[in-house]
Amino acid sequence: MLKQMLACCKVYISESRNKAALVAIERAAKLIPEAPIINKFEDATYNRVGYTLVSEIGTSPNSSPLRNAVFETVKAAFEAIDLGLHCGSHPRLGVVDHICFHPLAGLSLDCVAETAKSLAADVGSGLQVATFLYGAAHHEGRSLDSIRRELGYFKPNASGNQWVGGPESETLQLNPDEGPPRAVQRKGVVVIGATQWVDNYNVPLFSTDMAAVRRIAKRISSRGGGLPSVQSMALAHGKGIIEVACNLLDTSKAGGNDVQRAVEQLAREEGMDVGEGYYTDLSQSKIIESYYKLAERSSQ
Repeated sequence: MLKQMLACCKVYISESRNKAALVAIERAAKLIPEAPIINKFEDATYNRVGYTLVSEIGTSPNSSPLRNAVFETVKAAFEAIDLGLHCGSHPRLGVVDHICFHPLAGLSLDCVAETAKSLAADVGSGLQVATFLYGAAHHEGRSLDSIRRELGYFKPNASGNQWVGGPESETLQLNPDEGPPRAVQRKGVVVIGATQWVDNYNVPLFSTDMAAVRRIAKRISSRGGGLPSVQSMALAHGKGIIEVACNLLDTSKAGGNDVQRAVEQLAREEGMDVGEGYYTDLSQSKIIESYYKLAERSSQ
């Protein structure tokens, strides 16, 4: 039964340099030990951290340990971080930029969608943050990238391809699904979704030519006629490095190796050197394995 009712949630927070804030966030997550953090990925240049939490999902979304642990994490992040003081080379819409629920081990997508909607209602009304739903959690199946495009996510607002400070205006181009109809300078907005598994794979290119790397990123993506089920963008990642950062929506159609080869081929045409790509999270099977090992140790 346990293996049939397992889900995970990935929480992306716009901070990695303020260690005290991260300690507070992780302490809050531990208030719900039934939904442990299985993986943490920090990137100081992007000034972003990703947490992967896993738990059983019961029959009621409101009583899910996973949902409750994520809510405590989100609440702590808003208390510890001021988006108005934030800067980094990764785009973001808020302190808690993105939350996504994924079914694991045979759980249905509809089940995690209900959990996502329950969380969004509490974040929107309880924490008073404009909250947008996507994927199976949205009544029309709206996509994450469509929300981001509408809200200007992909446009740096400072020199050096950086995102600095909170939203320039409280006015939103889209009406949120939950919460107040405006952005807050300190918090920004939140996007919450439910989808099948997504892998994130980044490939570093040793170049300062952002325009050229953007061309490569566009040609890699399915939107640009490249690899199926791949979304990609070019992001500055330190001195002399620009990454092609990819969401792999269906690894049966295109995985990390496919992205790596395609980037290398296109980079040769531009005369660029390419580094070895990397995943920003554990694989789905490794996450399940890690959860069960942790659960077994906790029960001893």
